[in-house]
Amino acid sequence: MQKIAFALLYSIVYIYKKLEITPMKKLLFIALGLAIVSCNKQEGSSSLKTAFVDTEKLMKEHQQAIDIENKYKVKSEEMGRELETEAKQFQADYESALRQAQAKGPQWAQQKAAELQQREQKLNIKQQSMFKEIQDASNGELDSLVSEIKLYIKDYGKKNNYDYVYGTGLTTPSILYAKDSYDITNELVKALNDKYKPAEGSKVADKEEVKK
Repeated sequence: MQKIAFALLYSIVYIYKKLEITPMKKLLFIALGLAIVSCNKQEGSSSLKTAFVDTEKLMKEHQQAIDIENKYKVKSEEMGRELETEAKQFQADYESALRQAQAKGPQWAQQKAAELQQREQKLNIKQQSMFKEIQDASNGELDSLVSEIKLYIKDYGKKNNYDYVYGTGLTTPSILYAKDSYDITNELVKALNDKYKPAEGSKVADKEEVKK
């Protein structure tokens, strides 16, 4: 039973690490869907205007993506603290039961063990529910953001008369080499950040103010 209690406490730490990493990993993998966006090819043209976007850098430096990651990091920490409090109380009750078991007899010990087992199961279910809630919500926002960025890049390519805009990154890059002069990542990061207007009074914004 003690091993179970410690395993539960370990799982709380796992939640912190998992939730801090997963949203941005999810975002970066989906961002690779930006690769090879075709923008109004001009048939018969002797020269093509092309450019590429470092999708990994774009998502790391886009303020809206940063805000989404921070928002769910804060939520995971809040939920983790709540779960940790319950887990610590469970551990204390378990240790107390161990001390009383010999004096109160086997029947009491058996009943107490069953009670603690039920509590442990409820904590595990609560942990899974919390993790799924955050994961589903963050994935939904990230999917929506990437869809918006894909449309923005398509529109950007049309307005700037590009024939092709390619995507690249660390994972399965679609470009193995290109001149730096074709890189429009910084232009897009600036354009997207200028366009993005974060909601005023958000928890993430308030937390950042406190840090300052």
